[in-house]
Amino acid sequence: MSKTLVTGATGFVGLHVARELAQRGDDLRLLARERSNLEPLDGIDYELATGDVTDRDSVRRAMKGVGRVFHVAGTTSMRSRDRIRVFDVNVEGTRNVFEEALSAGAERAVLTSSSSAVGAARPGETIDEEHPFTVGRLGVAYINSKHDAELVAMRTAARGLPVVIVNPSFVLGPDDPNPRGTSNALIRRLLLRRIPGYVDGAINIVDVRDVARGHLLADEHGETSERYLLTGRNFTLQRLFADLSRIAGVPTPPVRMHGRLVVMGVEGMEQVGIRLPTSPDEVRSGTQWFTYRNEKAREELGWEPRPHEETLEDAVRWQQQELGDRAEGHQLTDFAMRATGRALGLLPFNR
Repeated sequence: MSKTLVTGATGFVGLHVARELAQRGDDLRLLARERSNLEPLDGIDYELATGDVTDRDSVRRAMKGVGRVFHVAGTTSMRSRDRIRVFDVNVEGTRNVFEEALSAGAERAVLTSSSSAVGAARPGETIDEEHPFTVGRLGVAYINSKHDAELVAMRTAARGLPVVIVNPSFVLGPDDPNPRGTSNALIRRLLLRRIPGYVDGAINIVDVRDVARGHLLADEHGETSERYLLTGRNFTLQRLFADLSRIAGVPTPPVRMHGRLVVMGVEGMEQVGIRLPTSPDEVRSGTQWFTYRNEKAREELGWEPRPHEETLEDAVRWQQQELGDRAEGHQLTDFAMRATGRALGLLPFNR
């Protein structure tokens, strides 16, 4: 039996994909960097291939005897200092994996992309897979890199590799190997009261367990060279923070902010060397309406996301258990919250 290769299995989505594949009975090979923490993979039967998606030679070695590829590895960083690395990992890493999969004669390759690679809707509207990509103008490295990675995958598909793309939205849920560095960090920051405000954008939330199942359904039922939005419930940021705060029992972020002004403030503070818990790219993304329809995945894959309440409750409870008593000891004081807001020009100084 041929191997199934998974890249990024030490990450949030990749871990859950690996678990689903193991349950399906696949003979797993996991590509992981030498210093990766493999402890979250305990309980999964797999063969380890040491390497990095940016290292073509290690990818080639990992691809021997592989019939199916799930390329989940990538970086979601929106920090300004990571812009070059984002393209190296997300675009060139995809090129390495898919070209080597083609050379190895893989029978199927599933690419983990992002709903943001499809684009953003107008306020109050939703979009599907056919929407033209118009958010490149924002200059957000992460979004543009995921769009470019899809182009790389489609070019490889044109050369004969059977490729299917899945586009998860903002992924939440339990069992996150790196809760500080993924979308669950939003909940962590909320629990620690490190979010001084929010902008007038909107976002779509999906459960990591449903996303993992969607990968397997795309492998089993997806049409070659097609992409599928794995998306759940659409929220305005105001509504999302209200729901999360109610579940977590913490105050909602106190200030509703003007996105353009915040971007200018964050950019100015970065230029003078002030470190902030956000970045211009993150704020630019927050001003958009990343709101979607998922009929294609439902109808063609048989995919069905769980109720959003379950996702939010499980994500909050899991993060609370991870933090334990540390949340109380490390939360920002009201004074620090006001100081952060004032520094960004979000709150009047006489408040």
